[in-house]
Amino acid sequence: MKIGEKIKRLRMQHNLTQEELADRCELSKGFISQVEREITSPSIATLVDILESLGTNLSDFFSDKSPEKVVFTPDDVSVKIDQELGNEVHWIIPNAQKNAMEPIIVHLEPSGESYFDSPHDGEEFGYVLSGQIELHYGSKNLKVHSGESFYFTSRVGHYISNPNSKPASVLWVSTPPSF
Repeated sequence: MKIGEKIKRLRMQHNLTQEELADRCELSKGFISQVEREITSPSIATLVDILESLGTNLSDFFSDKSPEKVVFTPDDVSVKIDQELGNEVHWIIPNAQKNAMEPIIVHLEPSGESYFDSPHDGEEFGYVLSGQIELHYGSKNLKVHSGESFYFTSRVGHYISNPNSKPASVLWVSTPPSF
C-alpha cells in the first residue's frame, strides 16, 4: 500500500490543499508534500494526526474493505437467457450470492418457466411485476397476477411458469441465495 498516495486521495476528497492539511496537523506543507510523494514516511503519531484531520483512523485507513455499495445501476446487472425454458434471469445485485438474500428479476416468455428449485433451507418472496404466473409449490399450482406477491419457506420443490400468451416478469428474492 502506498500510504502517501492514499493520504493524497483522502485530502483531495476533502477538498483540502496540502497547506490546509498541514495547518490542521501542525506540520509543514513541505512535509505533507514529501509524504504524498513517498519521499518520507510519517511516524505513527504523525500519521494518526493526519488521518484524524482527514476524518478517519488507522484501522479504517489500512482496511482492505472497499466502501459498501448501496445503489446499483443497470450496468451492474448480469443476465442469463435460457431459450429452451423461455426465461431470462437478471441478477440485479452483483455477487448477491455472498449476501443474506439474493434478489433477481425473472422474465418468462409465454409457456416459459424458471428452473426447478429442490427443497432447501430458507425462504422465497416474489412480486409479479407484469403478466400472470403460476407458482408450482410442491403439489400446489397457484395463480399469481400482476401486483400480487408470494412468500413461502423453501421446504418443498418449487418453480414458476407462464401458461399465458403474454410475457410475465417477477421480482424474486431468495434467502439464503440459491439462484
